[in-house]
Amino acid sequence: MRILSHEIPSAVGQTVTVAGWVHRRRRLAAVSFLILRDRSGLAQIVVKGSQAQLDELGEETVVQVTGTVAANPQAPGGAEIVDPVIEPLTEPAVTPPIELWRPAVGAGLPVILDNAPVALRHPAVRAGWEIAAAALHGFRSALDGQGFTEIQTPKIVGTATESGANVFALDYFGGPAYLAQSPQFYKQTMVGVFERVFEVGPVFRAEPHDTVRHLAEYVSLDAEFGFITDHRDVLAVLRSVIAEMLSSVGARAGGALERLGVTAPEIPLDVPVVHFTEALKIAGADPEEPDLAPADERAIGEWALREYGSDFVAVEGYPMVKRPFYTHPQPSDPRWSNSFDLLFRGVELVTGGQRLHRYSDYVAALAARGESADAPAYSSYLQAFKHGMPPHGGFAIGLERFVARLTGAENVREVTLFPRDLHRLTP
Repeated sequence: MRILSHEIPSAVGQTVTVAGWVHRRRRLAAVSFLILRDRSGLAQIVVKGSQAQLDELGEETVVQVTGTVAANPQAPGGAEIVDPVIEPLTEPAVTPPIELWRPAVGAGLPVILDNAPVALRHPAVRAGWEIAAAALHGFRSALDGQGFTEIQTPKIVGTATESGANVFALDYFGGPAYLAQSPQFYKQTMVGVFERVFEVGPVFRAEPHDTVRHLAEYVSLDAEFGFITDHRDVLAVLRSVIAEMLSSVGARAGGALERLGVTAPEIPLDVPVVHFTEALKIAGADPEEPDLAPADERAIGEWALREYGSDFVAVEGYPMVKRPFYTHPQPSDPRWSNSFDLLFRGVELVTGGQRLHRYSDYVAALAARGESADAPAYSSYLQAFKHGMPPHGGFAIGLERFVARLTGAENVREVTLFPRDLHRLTP
């Protein structure tokens, strides 16, 4: 039975079988070493005598090795395999375009992305998705524990409603359709069914951004739930979710964090919160600005770290003119919204808030935009509100941006398996 490389130290004196990729070959005068890589790490195999077989096994050839485990403090984990029988499971591999055996990646990002199916085998490159996978586990675990139901909503939709100009249009059996920009409308209506819902899935934005923080397709972690008082209830649930995500990353992807030299931060029990008007003052921005620029977000992040020792800060009360029509206004001053952005290390990570829940409010909000609640884009969505919806709200986290901020990646593409942007549609 095959064991993994990390199990070898506990099998000293036993005959074991391991399998994986030839990570590296080292030849000395009287002995050679085959370093085997599997999903759990590296194993050292000692090869004595003829080197002919090793010469035929190029790096990345898939092999199976059976031998005896011997203690060796200098080997990975303090043990190695001796007297091996090596069985190739594939033909000798072609030399990869990236030297996967080197501790650091010696290639630039374009080369890594062009050769992603192989480059992701490098322990440092794949570490980003190991962290992402652990974060996904934490996201689901946190919401499962709070009575949420996981849903899956359509990614092909019949109307473009959010930022209508920035959608990917497609032919749907001879008619127009679009890739979904978010599950917003669906997750809201499902509050009327399950009360608390979440979704993990791709979203598509045809925005002409060519920056280190934007993708045309990314993984969105959405949640929506009912019977709230206001957006602060949403922020409280979000805080608990991010805490669980960070905890899961530490527990399940500790090796990946170590490879990248990263320590996961903690999110404080009380996340600092500032109103949008105060945030503009902190950033030294024009008080008439309707939104925060990236430089403003960085300044506010630095302020939160300096004043509160927090990598996280929430900005609430964005102007209603910059929020979607379904956003609930601030009751005391309807110029501002019951919404927020959560900044993580100076970059917007999450947008969330309270939604409108009365049908009459939706009719009025759409009329103010010169639109009708009876329009095809809204009629099926608003059906749920005609038949009673509780006060509700939710949020959406961009997974790739979360991992990029956590790891300190300069470009979100560094932690995306197969990024899609203005210039990249393959591999």
